Amino acid sequence: MSVSRSFQRGGLKLKRLVLPGLLAALIWPSAASAFDPFVVRDIRVDGLQRTDAGTVFGYLPVKVGETFSESDASAAIRRLYATGYFNDVRIETDNNVVVVVVQERPTIAAINFNGMREFDADAIKKSLREVGFGEGRIFDRSMLEQAEFELKQQYLAKGKYGVEISATITPLPRNRVGVNFEVFEGQVARIKDIHIVGNEAFSSGKLLDEMQLTTPGWMTWYTGTDKYSREKLEGDVEALRSYYMDRGYLEFSVEPPQVTISPDRKDIFITVTVHEGKPYKVSNVKLAGELLGLEDQLQKLVTVKPGDTFSASETNATAKAISDYLGDLGYAFANVNPNPILNRETGETELTFYVDPSRRVYVRRIEIGGNTRTRDAVIRRELRQQEAAWYDAGNIRMSRDRVDRLGYFNEVNVNTHPVPGTIDQVDVSVDVKEKPTGMINLGVGYGSTEKAILSAGISEDNVFGSGTNLTFNVNTSRSNRAAVLSHTDPYWTRDGVSRSTSLYYRSIKPFYNNDGDYRVRAMGLGLNFGVPISELDRIFLGVNFERNELSLYNNSPLAYEEFVQDYGSKTNAMIFSIGWAKDSRDSALAPNSGSYTRLKADFSTLDLKYYMLSAQHQYFLPLSRSFTLAFNGMVDYGKGYGGKGYPLIKNIYAGGLGTVRGYEGSSLGPKDSRTGNYLGGSKRVVGNVQLYLPFPGAQRDRSLRWFLFADAGQIYSDNQNIDFGDLRYSAGIGLSWNSPMGPLQISYGRALRDKPGDEKQSFQFQIGTAF
Repeated sequence: MSVSRSFQRGGLKLKRLVLPGLLAALIWPSAASAFDPFVVRDIRVDGLQRTDAGTVFGYLPVKVGETFSESDASAAIRRLYATGYFNDVRIETDNNVVVVVVQERPTIAAINFNGMREFDADAIKKSLREVGFGEGRIFDRSMLEQAEFELKQQYLAKGKYGVEISATITPLPRNRVGVNFEVFEGQVARIKDIHIVGNEAFSSGKLLDEMQLTTPGWMTWYTGTDKYSREKLEGDVEALRSYYMDRGYLEFSVEPPQVTISPDRKDIFITVTVHEGKPYKVSNVKLAGELLGLEDQLQKLVTVKPGDTFSASETNATAKAISDYLGDLGYAFANVNPNPILNRETGETELTFYVDPSRRVYVRRIEIGGNTRTRDAVIRRELRQQEAAWYDAGNIRMSRDRVDRLGYFNEVNVNTHPVPGTIDQVDVSVDVKEKPTGMINLGVGYGSTEKAILSAGISEDNVFGSGTNLTFNVNTSRSNRAAVLSHTDPYWTRDGVSRSTSLYYRSIKPFYNNDGDYRVRAMGLGLNFGVPISELDRIFLGVNFERNELSLYNNSPLAYEEFVQDYGSKTNAMIFSIGWAKDSRDSALAPNSGSYTRLKADFSTLDLKYYMLSAQHQYFLPLSRSFTLAFNGMVDYGKGYGGKGYPLIKNIYAGGLGTVRGYEGSSLGPKDSRTGNYLGGSKRVVGNVQLYLPFPGAQRDRSLRWFLFADAGQIYSDNQNIDFGDLRYSAGIGLSWNSPMGPLQISYGRALRDKPGDEKQSFQFQIGTAF
């Protein structure tokens, strides 16, 4: 038997990477007598399809002209098998020529998944590539087993313990294979019981309230909190740790949770063992480290006081406040470490904040990324951190908020990076993710008050990426028709003075549930300016010329007939406006914190002589990353002058979405004595409280949120005084969504303290925006 055949037989018996080489090494000595060492005249490689011949030559221990022995042959086979490229390797000799014959392993041409709905296929392929199994890689059975294990682990992490995975290998031309994973996902295992052991200071019920995972309940079909997830369990363990640490239990610890599953793989049992320790009070609070002569200023930021029960959240808040303060002074890498020293005998802890400001740095360069349409200048003009200036954390935060408030981006991320090779420079990167800002629309909306709303037009909030707005819209509903052409340049001057011009036409008739008929047509031209007086404050100045025409019919309301007697059917008005607004919201799309305040005064001359004073304040209080409490208050007060009352066609309304939900749209306030038409009024008071809740499955997308609300408001006529005892109230639940078709508002509200004659409407919704 020749040497080459001996190795061929050994290579065919085993498939793994190491075993064939070991077998060849074991049987080679017995076959070594088949040839004596010889000087290599040539080396030839047979069987290659993809692998370069130079790769094989590189693993051979001899070259042409060198002596080839049995030990060299054994080493060559071991090396070539170890590469993982070959299923079979054998060495033959022919007249002092070394012939290396190989059989290459196939490559993976494609990976497919059947029945996989829980995960995105591309994401799973990326995960499998990290364990060495991917398209273009060498196919190996051991790697396939590892891939199956990795895929199964992904499902187990999601609580799907009944998952079944099988792989089918399909040979393809050119020594390739296709891998198809058949996946039966099964159902997510539900939590049957959560048992907490070792707790004495707090009841199990109280601790379970801190956890996100729960046992099945009447709402868990919707929330999904009874479905086991390893990530959620880890988060719950940290929630328990935070709960105890915020109440002084500095020695609290928790053992790794014990998770067991029922034999049918449908029920999960969780046991969490805690070791509470005892609560500690703060005996003394000190600052230490390099304080830069700012001890008095830093001391004011310390909210932890001697005698308080230790709280980890309050301690961390103090450390962050000190770090932020130093960041505002240019110390971008300031580090503040709170260090509690326990006295177990007294149950007290001495708390020391060690301050390391590191080095003061300045910003070398600000880099803008992710903006494919929006010009860099549009983003840079919102930045308050300047290049070649000292790093200022406050300015960077403000810059991020100003860019986000533009409304051009879904995401705005600002990060700081040290400049390699320097100790006092950083680069700031502003990365944005653009969203569509223009729309050519032809659509249908529907509102519970306006009914069908047809709209068509062109709008672009960011014309050619310049940051200017151009809008032309035609809108029609049963009671309201409008055509608006407007242009806004937020940086008409380099100092940030904005200019808006508009041309509009409106036709208004009674809402669908009013008996009297009339038409009000208005055409106008407006010019408005906005002047920034601080980073958050802006003054508005404007003038509008408007021509109104009122048409009456046999069944017109008495109030409109009286208006024509006083003012005539055609009127002109020159309306001067002045206002002030302050906006500190963190987002214009879905605020989570900050406030918005607006004051405005309109003064009209020519035929319509009146003034209108308006005020609005919104405040957003973040209760957590996902929960926001919002407050809104509006007050309007209008009055006529020159011996005439407030003009009826300028009345304002309340009721329905935007004011007091649970009541018919625009139904609050006085009604016409003849027809019962809703007349609105010259005075309005509205107050709203709204708790925003995260929508399940929306992750961090705050444009889709549930909310609970309570509303109050009323409309008063020109001859009425504002009487808070006449307010109407409502409460309910709703959904807001910035949908692709336009803003969607849905609410279900119950009218409270309503009176006879009030028009109530519990379910209200609107999609799209009416002009």
